[in-house]
Amino acid sequence: MKKLSIISVSLLIVLNLLIFSCKPKSNKDNKNTSDTTQQTTMIPLEDFFKNPEQTAYQISPNGEYYSFMSPYKDRLNVFVQKIGEADAKRITSSTVRNIGGYFWTNNSKILYLQDTGGDENQRLYGVNIDGTDSICYTNFEGVKTQIIDNLVEIPNEIIIGINKRNPQIFDAYRLFLDSGEMEMIAENPGNIQGWITDHEGKLRAATTIDGTNTSILYRETEEDEWQTVIVTDFKESFNPQFFTFDNKNFIGVSNIGRDKAAVVEFNVETKKETVLFENKDNDISYASYSKKRKVITAAIYTSWKKERHFFDDKLKKDFEIIEKQLEGYEIAITGNTRNEDIYIVRTYSDRSLGTYYIYDTETEKLDKIVDVSPWINENDMATCFPVQYKTRDGLNIHGYLTLPKGLNLETAKNLPTVINPHGGPWARDSWGFNPEVQFLANRGYAVLQMNFRGSVGYGREFLEKSFKQWGLTMQDDITDGTNWLVEKGISDPKNIAIYGGSYGGYATLMGLVKEPKLYAAGVDYVGVSNMFTFIKAVPEYWKPMLDMMYEMIGNPVADSVYFKQVSPVYHVDKIVAPLFVAQGKNDPRVNIEESDQIVDAMKARNIDIEYMVKDDEGHGFHNQENKFDFYRAMEKFLAKHLDN
Repeated sequence: MKKLSIISVSLLIVLNLLIFSCKPKSNKDNKNTSDTTQQTTMIPLEDFFKNPEQTAYQISPNGEYYSFMSPYKDRLNVFVQKIGEADAKRITSSTVRNIGGYFWTNNSKILYLQDTGGDENQRLYGVNIDGTDSICYTNFEGVKTQIIDNLVEIPNEIIIGINKRNPQIFDAYRLFLDSGEMEMIAENPGNIQGWITDHEGKLRAATTIDGTNTSILYRETEEDEWQTVIVTDFKESFNPQFFTFDNKNFIGVSNIGRDKAAVVEFNVETKKETVLFENKDNDISYASYSKKRKVITAAIYTSWKKERHFFDDKLKKDFEIIEKQLEGYEIAITGNTRNEDIYIVRTYSDRSLGTYYIYDTETEKLDKIVDVSPWINENDMATCFPVQYKTRDGLNIHGYLTLPKGLNLETAKNLPTVINPHGGPWARDSWGFNPEVQFLANRGYAVLQMNFRGSVGYGREFLEKSFKQWGLTMQDDITDGTNWLVEKGISDPKNIAIYGGSYGGYATLMGLVKEPKLYAAGVDYVGVSNMFTFIKAVPEYWKPMLDMMYEMIGNPVADSVYFKQVSPVYHVDKIVAPLFVAQGKNDPRVNIEESDQIVDAMKARNIDIEYMVKDDEGHGFHNQENKFDFYRAMEKFLAKHLDN
């Protein structure tokens, strides 16, 4: 399951949501993989949503061990296996919740993050690779841990951020892993949102928010005073990625003075940018570099799929060799040794969760490790097609249309359809295997995902067109996509449902409000129903970003008329379609009150509504049995209300 966000780019709001990305291979590949026989075999629901057999592969810095996550008592835990040996050792024993993420900090220790019941207050844990000396380093109630720098060159130290002193902000600490002691190395004055280290692990820069202005702070050494080197309105920003290799300037992503974000070098003394790479159609997401060779390696951006511009001939050659051996699949390097001579490679496509390989850069040999979900036969999966349509005011919207197996854009006719707007809203749908979309397609539904205005990656102008447009033009973009499918003859106009998570859940509710005759049913997954209570209940560490949220979403006082206009809970009298609502009790982003309100209002009007609450979940369901319950209930709900 992939997270999505009520997110801003650069220093904007980070509100993670749940949705999945559906990503096609290419027009050529899609044509070749579209069968002429429609899928008739119903695949068990559990096959789409159960935990992967083995995933999240990494390699130890010295290249002697793999690590991966695998189920133990239905929870993903960390395992370690010596390369060349057959047996792996489980080193964590979580039975309540999946391990949230892990990494090697040196050759003998792994660190991982885990929250409680979805509250997103992650604690940092450590354990030796033989399973001994398990410890919680940040065992504080109601405190969130961030990783600032894992200090790969300093094996027994790490720099973290925690909001223990003030829940709204994160101070920087140096954590000594052997003793568990922490030393504050920078106290947050109240406006710092992110810390940046140089290539020697020194805390040398920070990003700040003051109202709607963002800035970059810089210092020559850790003993010097902070100096402000850039100040911008948040709509324009420079997002530093890493220091130049002389530790003097920044390599980062900037949209200052341009619509599309580019990779630039920022000179601290002259305050000028030098553009290293830009794409005329899409924002650059980030740049990568070689720690060992100290060179910038690639710029990464997303068109309809992930794209790379290589600065570095060596990495380009490695990718060309790997892609030749894995033709037809997208690839990602998910880990490497400190010497950067061995890579962990993962494949994926719109129809496959992929396979892990190990690649030796010296011998150019690629060896298979494991299939992520071997019970998924990609030949039984549906194809996801890239599509475009025009909105009523002339915007070009990119999206993805997944059709039941065997159908294509010419042969698909009069299908029951699920409209699936993404969360964020300042996120996007992109390319990759999407288990819930594949599940719906296997059940006979067409599924449309669209990158409505505000979706990231399409430039500043496209982003800003979404400001204070929740329920207005953003919703119209979704409606226009739905109508486009009907006009094309692909969708049966009497059998269309709308379903989404977080902002997508909000869009589901507003879709039922604004277009009561368009949608036959709706599924709202951890969605916002009341703009006033949503803004009021944001987590403490979002409070410094409230001024930006007010400009992007709206101010509950100054924009109260607008808030009431676009809050679904005030317009339940317009909803006639049946609704299914799902919510995690501990959700810190979209408080359970959001779901309670809409459910109570619907019940008061005797509208058909189903409500599922999970007491051990937060912003979306992560525990396997809860996912099964949710999708099983959604399957029955859609079958009941759509003629399929």
